[in-house]
Amino acid sequence: MPKPLSRIIFLISLIVIASSSGVFAERPASLAPPGSNAERQKLLLPLKNPKILVKKHDRQLFLFSNGKIVRTYRVGLGLSPVGDKVRQGDRRTPEGDFYIFTKNNQSAYYLSLGVSYPNAAHAARGLRDGLINKEQYDAIMAALRAGKTPPQNTALGGDIYIHGNGAGSDWTWGCVALENDDVRELFNAVPVGTPVRIER
Repeated sequence: MPKPLSRIIFLISLIVIASSSGVFAERPASLAPPGSNAERQKLLLPLKNPKILVKKHDRQLFLFSNGKIVRTYRVGLGLSPVGDKVRQGDRRTPEGDFYIFTKNNQSAYYLSLGVSYPNAAHAARGLRDGLINKEQYDAIMAALRAGKTPPQNTALGGDIYIHGNGAGSDWTWGCVALENDDVRELFNAVPVGTPVRIER
């Protein structure tokens, strides 16, 4: 057998052996776990009709753009996570429909988005149960109609935020907590006025 031909056969044999042993097997481009920041595509901003949905039972926050989920974040809740917020100091995360009334880039919890608690349902229940008076009820309703900050210092409580400093457990006084990278992305994606729904 001529030498050039024997070399060709030898090289083909090497390629076949290497292929079968996985030497040329395709390797993943990233070793990052699924859903990690390293694998995320950047959000296309501005979002269209952004909305936030928090599902307390699942410890998840969903960010919507034009009716479609574009991000899912893990969250931590209040120290007493089951049930709706009723009064100041109960450490519950409120349930219902709200809106973002402020954005704070100097928060003690990295970054924060103010949630418009108490809403109309909480105010009506508070008035019925004697937790607030008619004047306080009227002030809450006027703020909600104007899309402003509802009074935060009544017996119903207040200062409910979506903020950073970790989502590994339920540790807040009623707020929704995210990892810092997640809250930074959310903070940059949503404007004041963004609707927020919190479900049990």
